[in-house]
Amino acid sequence: MEPLFTMFGDDASILVTLLVFLASATLAFSIMAVLRVRGSVRRRAAGISAIGTDTDGSGSLRGSSKKAAQRLVDYTTRHYSADDSKDMKILRQRLIRAGIFDSSGVAYFFIARTGLAVGLALAAFFFAPLEQGSSVFWMALGVAGIVGYVAPSVYLDRRNAARRAEPSAGFADFMDLLVVCADAGLSMEASLDRVGRELGDSYPSLTANIHMANLEIRAGRTLTEALDHLGDRLGLEEARSFATLIQQSDELGSSITEALRVYSDDMRHKRLSRAEEKAYSLPAKLSVPMMVCIFPVLFVVILLPVAVRLYTGNY
Repeated sequence: MEPLFTMFGDDASILVTLLVFLASATLAFSIMAVLRVRGSVRRRAAGISAIGTDTDGSGSLRGSSKKAAQRLVDYTTRHYSADDSKDMKILRQRLIRAGIFDSSGVAYFFIARTGLAVGLALAAFFFAPLEQGSSVFWMALGVAGIVGYVAPSVYLDRRNAARRAEPSAGFADFMDLLVVCADAGLSMEASLDRVGRELGDSYPSLTANIHMANLEIRAGRTLTEALDHLGDRLGLEEARSFATLIQQSDELGSSITEALRVYSDDMRHKRLSRAEEKAYSLPAKLSVPMMVCIFPVLFVVILLPVAVRLYTGNY
């Protein structure tokens, strides 16, 4: 230590500060190393203990419930979804248009329909404030079952209508961007991919369907088949007409760019016509709220002083 003090001379305080810093750093690093080793030992012990336990919870009540629900879904899928009848095809198409792309969507639909019908009927049986055994009681029971049976279908239709509004509003922009891409020299497949990426923020539902069409093309389907499926998923007459336009242009050898430009102008005129139709129908729609809410108040304000004077005799 004496050579160190001799080296620093009068600045011995600097040496003391340096030694204190080295001692503190050594202590801190030692504590961190001990804690790190203990943490790794705990993680290893937890992994070893988890090996002998039931990780999926199959022995618990929750795991048994999941297995029972999965068996019910598999049974319903096997006996209903595998059917290729016309009604099943229409139902699958409705589910796809509603944004339900799960292969077990048909099974979930039938399970929800049955569960709601039985559940609402039981709720009406136990909690309806009616005399049991009367005709009104059994009628309420039947109405509750019918409501539960129809509710999933009504929800599906409302979801279809809500999802159809977005592609209908954005299809004109989709056509305009396709024209721009075609003028830039891109192929139809590359144009669809580019337009799908550009419309992602404005129209997410339309973008998802365009992306599925691109995936179908990459999987080996022709452009016409992919556009036909796009029109079926969207449920728009404009999309089906667009698929027919591309098919005819390809078969006849005409310019796709010119066909897209003409069809894009038509789409813009249709969107403007729909906006004008909504604007012109607004006064007729406002007439009923005005008659129900505003006119009675006006009549009361105008006739109330007259009625008061007649009642008090001060006329």
